Amino acid sequence: MAALDTTRFASTGSFGLAGRIGAFFVSAVNAAVEWNDARVTRNALTGLSDRELEDIGLCRGDIDAIAQGRR
Repeated sequence: MAALDTTRFASTGSFGLAGRIGAFFVSAVNAAVEWNDARVTRNALTGLSDRELEDIGLCRGDIDAIAQGRR
């Protein structure tokens, strides 16, 4: 006798081509959001004076690393 297990959910990777296309678009949107967040952060920090940057423990050379989340 054959049994069918209906209690398990399909994993994210088993949706075939449509799932991969959807994952591609989600990945592209996430990359765009991350890029924009880094751009906004970089612009905000660039607008601060050297004194203001020093007050928060940064220098101009730190701005790119902070914007990219490396520090």
